[in-house]
Amino acid sequence: MQSKNRTALFPYVIWIALFVIAPIALVLYYSMLDLSGNFTLENYKNFFSAIYLKMTFTSFWYAFLITFFTLLIAYPTAYLLTKTKHKQLWLMLIIIPSWINLLLKTYAFIGIFGLYGPINAFIEVFGFDPQQILFTDFSFIFVSVYIFIPFMIIPIFNSLDKLNPSLVFAARDLGASSWTTFRRVVFPLTIDGVKSGIQVTFIPALSLFMITRLIAGNQVITLGTAIEQQFLVSQNWGMGSTIAVFLIVFMVLTMMVTGQKKKGGRV
Repeated sequence: MQSKNRTALFPYVIWIALFVIAPIALVLYYSMLDLSGNFTLENYKNFFSAIYLKMTFTSFWYAFLITFFTLLIAYPTAYLLTKTKHKQLWLMLIIIPSWINLLLKTYAFIGIFGLYGPINAFIEVFGFDPQQILFTDFSFIFVSVYIFIPFMIIPIFNSLDKLNPSLVFAARDLGASSWTTFRRVVFPLTIDGVKSGIQVTFIPALSLFMITRLIAGNQVITLGTAIEQQFLVSQNWGMGSTIAVFLIVFMVLTMMVTGQKKKGGRV
């Protein structure tokens, strides 16, 4: 029996070795090479310079803002979806835009936010001059939140949909207000969905580079754009890999902080 179990696990072990462990090991290897291909730890020393530390802080700050606003919109949206008659249909309509290629959606927003786009056309109707909406923090955060909202809504919706309504009714019967019921009953029981949503939003937001380039221009520089620049522009694979190593570490730490802790009992 044990032999069969080991045989069944073999394809998964091969998959993890080839597509998880091997790429990480390769990135780690390149991070210890200089431009000439010689072994060095200078890349790690350079990462702790002022420019890269500032870039790291900027990446975390924007990832936090994107996650915060996404959660702020996604939670009430998911809650309202659970109360609608055709909730699965509405959920599908929210998910469908995520099937569209990310690059196409980004270029669509370039047209929408452009000087000759529909937003500025609407502004001009009221006699105002066109505004440069592109290449600003607002446009970057707005587009990023739009991209990540479906991924935040889905786990929160699943947690809310599985919530036993009798617990809410019991809280209200005991005199709890709507806010108290939400704070003491609903939110704690759906926190796992919130954590999952934070993971699938915050972690990718740390490594954004395409939206950063196309929507924010050179106004926002994150670790993702730094990796792109090191690999494609500077051709410094060692420094690019070093930044990637730290980005992987940050992602693992984020998963550990927001990880779901299994409890022995049930509510």
